[in-house]
Amino acid sequence: PPTFVNTCSHWWDASQVYGQAADYQKFVRTGKDGKLRLDPDGSLPLPPGKTDGNPTEEPGFWIGLAMLQTVFTHEHNSVCDMLRANYPSWDDEQLFQRGRLIIAALIAKIHTVEWTPAVISHPTTVTALRANWFGLAGEKTRRAFGRISSSELISGIPGAKTEQYGVPYALTEEFTAVYRMHPLVPDDWSIRGLADDRTLGDYTLRDFSGPGGMSVLGKVPMQDLLYSFGTIHPGLVSLHNFPRFLQEFVRPDGKLMDLAATDIMRHREMGIPRYCEFRRQLHLDAPRTFEDLTEDPATAQTISQLYDGDIERVDLMVGLFAEKKPAGFAFSDTAFRIFILMASRRLNSDRFFTEDFTPSVYTRQGLDWIADNTMATILLRHWPELRTSMRGVDNAFVPWTRTGH
Repeated sequence: PPTFVNTCSHWWDASQVYGQAADYQKFVRTGKDGKLRLDPDGSLPLPPGKTDGNPTEEPGFWIGLAMLQTVFTHEHNSVCDMLRANYPSWDDEQLFQRGRLIIAALIAKIHTVEWTPAVISHPTTVTALRANWFGLAGEKTRRAFGRISSSELISGIPGAKTEQYGVPYALTEEFTAVYRMHPLVPDDWSIRGLADDRTLGDYTLRDFSGPGGMSVLGKVPMQDLLYSFGTIHPGLVSLHNFPRFLQEFVRPDGKLMDLAATDIMRHREMGIPRYCEFRRQLHLDAPRTFEDLTEDPATAQTISQLYDGDIERVDLMVGLFAEKKPAGFAFSDTAFRIFILMASRRLNSDRFFTEDFTPSVYTRQGLDWIADNTMATILLRHWPELRTSMRGVDNAFVPWTRTGH
């Protein structure tokens, strides 16, 4: 089957929280006060069997997505409480839809000013990414005075003019190609208790994936999972580090696939240029030899053998993983060039982040909620026991302090 078939978005739109199908959205809503369903223990209810839209039945579902879905379901309900207190005449539908807008924008902000700077932690890129949201005038100016200029450079993209740059918005194939970061995910996991850092269990990525991930979620308290994930470093996006499990991935439909090979085949099927040509089209220098591509002589020799000595044949993903990374970058400079363009474009093209990022759409209190909150404040609102481990951490995506360390 074609390698580009996909039915589920993992982008910023909170699809896992609100559902991509009407039946699933009906299932997750309580029908009261705009809120989403949670079981008495604070966990997510799941529809039985293969209900249309059931996220656990989608290829690629794993416990990490379930945890984020849980976090933002709790946060949605808190937003609904805030809205109901300020607008007591609103019905369930008004509260739900306004809450969904606020959560989607909050996720976009977190992605822009927290997650991305954590994986591209060079000072220049951190400043640039924060400027996407706050402008070069900075967060303090934005919070005190709002937009002081129509220029997105000065006051940021939210609230600026919607800009499509002459073409309708889409996630480009080039962006999809460079956003292959599976080596970030380790194969082996040690889940530890928040109270004493004691090992609660050792798991593999296979244990965490598909419907099986929900069984782990049912056995391990959320605060311990969050603590364990918060204190584990990610893998390096480089050669020789693709998760073993994803090289022998069994899809929910029972089909076996090698995701590393599939990624490469997908690029070829969709006409993505090979690595050297890709660099040229970005007006970057292309390597002339395999030694130019990688600093490791043994790796250079291996790649040369695989591609019969022709540097022009090196696939994009192989080149991205092989090239030397700039200081503070979790992935290659080539990938960064595409990524930073699309991170801005994603905001520029959406009227809910530009011309409709207003009090009349979000409410004044909703805009304040987006401005006042971060991933850390969200986690601490719902799991305050994490405070000790997160003390001194400005960005929740930077590794936390282990208990007793």
